Amino acid sequence: MSQTPRYTTGNGAPVPHDDISQTAGPNGSLTFDNWRLFEKLAHFNRERIPERVVHARGVAAYGTFTLTRDLSDLTIARFLQGVGKQTPLLARFSTVAGGQDSGDNTRDVRGFSLKFYTEDGNWDMVGNNTPVFFIREPSKFPDFIHTQKKDPRTNMVDWQNRWEFWANHPQALHQVTILMSDRGIPKSLTTMNGYSSHTLSLWNDKGERVWVKWHFKTDQGHETLTDDQAAQVAPDFHQHDMFTRLERGERPSWTVNLQVMTEAQARDYHINPFDLTKVWPHGDFPLMEVGKMELNRNPENYFAEVEQSVFSPSNFVPGIGASPDRVLQARLWAYADAHRYRVGANAEQLPVNRPVCPVNHYQRDGVMAGMCPVTGHGGGPLGGQVGQGVPGETKEGGQYSRTNFYPNERAEQGAPVPDATVAEPAMPLEQNAWMGYHDNSDEDNYSQAGNLYRLFDEGQKTRITDVIAGTMVGVSHVVQDKMIAHFRQADADYGDRIATKLAKLDPR
Repeated sequence: MSQTPRYTTGNGAPVPHDDISQTAGPNGSLTFDNWRLFEKLAHFNRERIPERVVHARGVAAYGTFTLTRDLSDLTIARFLQGVGKQTPLLARFSTVAGGQDSGDNTRDVRGFSLKFYTEDGNWDMVGNNTPVFFIREPSKFPDFIHTQKKDPRTNMVDWQNRWEFWANHPQALHQVTILMSDRGIPKSLTTMNGYSSHTLSLWNDKGERVWVKWHFKTDQGHETLTDDQAAQVAPDFHQHDMFTRLERGERPSWTVNLQVMTEAQARDYHINPFDLTKVWPHGDFPLMEVGKMELNRNPENYFAEVEQSVFSPSNFVPGIGASPDRVLQARLWAYADAHRYRVGANAEQLPVNRPVCPVNHYQRDGVMAGMCPVTGHGGGPLGGQVGQGVPGETKEGGQYSRTNFYPNERAEQGAPVPDATVAEPAMPLEQNAWMGYHDNSDEDNYSQAGNLYRLFDEGQKTRITDVIAGTMVGVSHVVQDKMIAHFRQADADYGDRIATKLAKLDPR
């Protein structure tokens, strides 16, 4: 028979009782030696961490990725080699614009982020449920997000701000068309697709690189809600749906596909393959099925495993790399930096973020260093890895090691050394590349948005133009006119329908 665990303080001391504070007599004031009370209150004051600036409202689940096509011809990434290879993962789905107090029933892009716990480290695929985004210039990201957040004066969502930004950035038109269409509000997180959105790269043992886009196609069927339907559901319906599905044994899944483009094709293709506002036509670059993603388990603690989870596009593994996509390049730094601010410099040591492989480097100290140790990081004050059961001798390269610098002469004692065999091949840039402010405003902002609109049936065209016109009521006439001109450039019918409906809803 197991012994009932003792209630303790943070330092492990047993607590005699936790429902009475010490006072100077039955009706006297608290005494200053109420150290158990002070510990509880002090910790309570610090229970929250800053919420994410974007993607604050999230839902997460654990699962697996199973490879169905060997990709050793394209990459040295070991988790992408050998049909049937399984890799554990964490998936986090989220709204983008709203805070934690926002609802699941809002019209918003959804984050679709995956952490693959591979034998060579964690690979984070930090994408969305849309294949494109609103901007191609990273300096505009803070400005764009500001327009999506609550107005600083009213503390309410302001459609003037949103449409004013989009009117001055026609590159957003493709994503706006997706957002305002039937795809704007998923019926369930399990009935939406996921995309890397960015162009990424794979490289093989010959040093050959290909450009790729990742697609995660839902196996549950693609289902969405109208605005009227969304108004009838609870604000947390996505959270409830995902949790209950997994608790009753359902295993939602996605078929994983790649689009592949060679370096030669990228140089000559008529669309900029690194433009985040554009898709690669499937006729030219067909989807290639490579795997299956399945979710199978809920987190045990929301704060520890969802709030403290961190996803960064800079978390690559050998065989997977970035691309010259401007927005991706900026995200490589910005996301990791956001996590260092929000969770701390040692966020990767937390259990939910901890790699399953040994971790050995020369970083040191910082908040919470060694409190959630991984191989090569941890150790108690007497040495050894916390969790080993008994104190032991700390290996070189660990958090409490004597060696916190490189290069050194201590490899024979276990100090880590680089592995040249996983060096990434050089990334090709444009010929005669020159540093400067290269304007990209002359990119085609309208063709793909128009092509998408023309794919809609009559009902879909009616609904998207109804949504757009409805959200533009009250927006300044200057912005309305500018946006209608953009819509007409994409497709004349697109702009004309919105203009007609807006004239009835918001007559001048």
